[in-house]
Amino acid sequence: MQNYDPEVPPNPAEWLALDEQLRVHLAEMYHRKAREEFPNLTLHAAFHAVVENQIAEELEPVVRAMARLMKQGLSRHDALHAVGSCVADHVYEAMKTTDEDFANAAQARYNAAVERLTAESWKRKYE
Repeated sequence: MQNYDPEVPPNPAEWLALDEQLRVHLAEMYHRKAREEFPNLTLHAAFHAVVENQIAEELEPVVRAMARLMKQGLSRHDALHAVGSCVADHVYEAMKTTDEDFANAAQARYNAAVERLTAESWKRKYE
């Protein structure tokens, strides 16, 4: 795999066979070619890689959310951003807590946030 296009699902086996740094690099190169600008392009690309990893690993809440969000009118790329916003929120919460129980329930909270995610709720928050 030499190119990444967020509108086209990568082959899961090929995607997961790539080194994580290369996955991030491919997402970053896509955005550079598209001339999209972000405060931190590498971080943005890392969130793309995280969500693509979860799709390739068939994490059910993410797979369902992607299908739901696209059915609600989001492009695949925007659906990746919407799910990525849940990842970002989750990371933010993890960084600011000292609660030892946070890790024990972290996956369940993330899954629930992804399950609640709609195109409308994402647009209200980020557009």
